[in-house]
Amino acid sequence: MSILPRPITGLALLFLGAASALAADSIDGRYDATLTLKGTVIPFRLDISGQGNTLTGTLYNGIDKETTTDASFANGVVTLNFEHYLTKIVATPKDGRLEGKLLGRFERETYISEEAFAATPHVDQAAYQGTVPQIGGVWEIQYPSPKGEKAWRFIVKQDGPAVSASILRIDGDTGALVGNFSDGKFVLSHFDGSRPLVAEVTPQADGTLQLQLKGAYTPDKPLIAYRPEAARAKGLPEPDDFVKHTTVRDPNEVFTFKFPDVNGKLVSSDDPQFKGKVILAIVTGTWCPNCHDEAQYLVQLYKQYHGQGLEIVALDFEEPEQQDSLSREKAFVKKYGVPYTYLIAGAPSEMWEKVPQAVNLNTWPATLFIGRDGRVKLIHSGFAAPASGEFNQELKHEFTSTVESLLAGKDAPQLASATVAASNSASAAPTKY
Repeated sequence: MSILPRPITGLALLFLGAASALAADSIDGRYDATLTLKGTVIPFRLDISGQGNTLTGTLYNGIDKETTTDASFANGVVTLNFEHYLTKIVATPKDGRLEGKLLGRFERETYISEEAFAATPHVDQAAYQGTVPQIGGVWEIQYPSPKGEKAWRFIVKQDGPAVSASILRIDGDTGALVGNFSDGKFVLSHFDGSRPLVAEVTPQADGTLQLQLKGAYTPDKPLIAYRPEAARAKGLPEPDDFVKHTTVRDPNEVFTFKFPDVNGKLVSSDDPQFKGKVILAIVTGTWCPNCHDEAQYLVQLYKQYHGQGLEIVALDFEEPEQQDSLSREKAFVKKYGVPYTYLIAGAPSEMWEKVPQAVNLNTWPATLFIGRDGRVKLIHSGFAAPASGEFNQELKHEFTSTVESLLAGKDAPQLASATVAASNSASAAPTKY
């Protein structure tokens, strides 16, 4: 039995003809879809069910589903809206396929752009015949990022020619890249309403992997991935520690906040609901895909421990364009059923001003664990989602064990005063790559 979800089969699917003409009144089915971004064709899976105003569109992050906030098929136009990402597909049936535009925020220099979209009814491809290189497991990619990192992780699950993988940075992961082996390389892709990416992974004769990333926020040059033992043998640096990347300027300082909620009501750390409680303060933004990943886990954590004295407060930093309507923030809270406090802290560029106690704060998200005494006990940078495999399991263990220790009044790892080199200072802009 396959251990992986059936993946989109790489760029070769672009050349498949439609399996059948789309019916005039129904577009139900599974599609091999593509988004064309900066000349790069990014394949992804799209499922459509229902009809008229009861339509539902589904995108995938591995086995995890991202469904539309609203959708319709009317007057010959298909509209699939993922408002929690400010992503929308608008297309029309034509010659047995869907053609149109995919609107979204895919590049940092563009707020909303329109990219070419196409989809054909899914067709299974014949199983690959031939020898397939074995690349499953954890690799390390040497990459000096603007955030002070020296290396990323590349986590791979393999089932014959089928692969599901993810690149894990200090911010979090790329989502699940899925695809197959063909013509000497694995072609993997991802799009779940955000993070459009293609990764061409070519095994090398020396045992390394060459990764060429194409899509949004990608390095121009190919990257090299090593097995961890090979990287150590070469004296190459390890990926950053998620709980050491960001520190506090004074561990004896009480953490405070005072920001409005979505209705403009000021909420403060001095309010009775937070007094004597264990608090997770989340530096976040709904423009950040890894923050979407974390929010879904925090909803579970809140439900599990709120009755024991846990409070969660999101310090949400939205782009200036979103400050008035907050349409994405409202859709985000509704989509994930967020039950904890959500505050509008400002724009992303104001993060360091609004959260001055954290040093080398340059990841989205960042989670501050605050004890009943109001002091920061631990800061976890980024969020490793389920696509990160064992690292997601480690994160969940860390979060739950730290929360349980703080709720019980036990000691938790204390943060030393920060003495961070200027090269890693929080003055660096929060960039993806």
